[in-house]
Amino acid sequence: MAELLSTATITATGLLCKAFLNSGLCSITVSNLHILLDALRNDERRRHGQGVVTVANHISTLDDPLAWGTLPIELYLNSNTTRWSLGASEIMFTNPLFSAFFRKGQVLETFRGKGIFQPSVDIAIKRLDEGHWVHLFGEGKINQPPNYPRTNGVARLPRFKWGVGRILMETAVPPLIIPMWLTGFDKLMPEHRSFPHKYFPRLGVKLGVAFGDPIPVEEITAALSARSYVPLIGEDGTNSKLSNELYPGGCVGRTAHKRHMDVARSDLTAIIQRAVEALGRRVSGDLLNDFRS
Repeated sequence: MAELLSTATITATGLLCKAFLNSGLCSITVSNLHILLDALRNDERRRHGQGVVTVANHISTLDDPLAWGTLPIELYLNSNTTRWSLGASEIMFTNPLFSAFFRKGQVLETFRGKGIFQPSVDIAIKRLDEGHWVHLFGEGKINQPPNYPRTNGVARLPRFKWGVGRILMETAVPPLIIPMWLTGFDKLMPEHRSFPHKYFPRLGVKLGVAFGDPIPVEEITAALSARSYVPLIGEDGTNSKLSNELYPGGCVGRTAHKRHMDVARSDLTAIIQRAVEALGRRVSGDLLNDFRS
């Protein structure tokens, strides 16, 4: 019953988004959608426990789910081809009705300020190990293009959160990682509008969704092998035997290991951010703010 309700929620939301995108109230250009479709329809990948991760810039409250209105309808009907995502507790899970809706829509409640070791991240890793699709907004919040930091006239996205790196480090099989770039959604739902306008999309906006080539798995595995991951805590919450053997210095050894892991997560997160920004520059130029249709 729970799975049926989830499928119904996702399908209804997807159809509503598809109806809006095809209504003439806006226009949308989609580039290289086949990259994501090929990944989602690859049963061999799923059987080997390789998940799919999409990572995009986050420029409006409608990025997700509206961007998924571009997908074929049959994908909404299968939990293997619908995305899981992380959503902020204080924004999306504010009352029982919203909480039920977003949970059925495969959104994992995430608590800002509680770090990368929390249940939503654990579940995202588990879903990837089962061969599912997880979508991430690396910035962790909405950042609209005019506010991007610039260095020597070149814009950059705000630093991606380390939860991205943790997810990639702890999956059993490195996932297939597909960068995405969204354009126009910030014009559709600009931030900081007054009530009640902030709840309504602007009409006549040109939207864009672009998918990039998957990040080579070798790039991820090379970063992982450079900084091998060794768990320090056993399932019972005590220090693992392996950690005691490898880090006989006790607290000092474990502290060094933690720093080592922090650097590894940072390295992996930076790889993902560079890939998303590189796609953004191809689509939107150096200021990441020019939609080139």
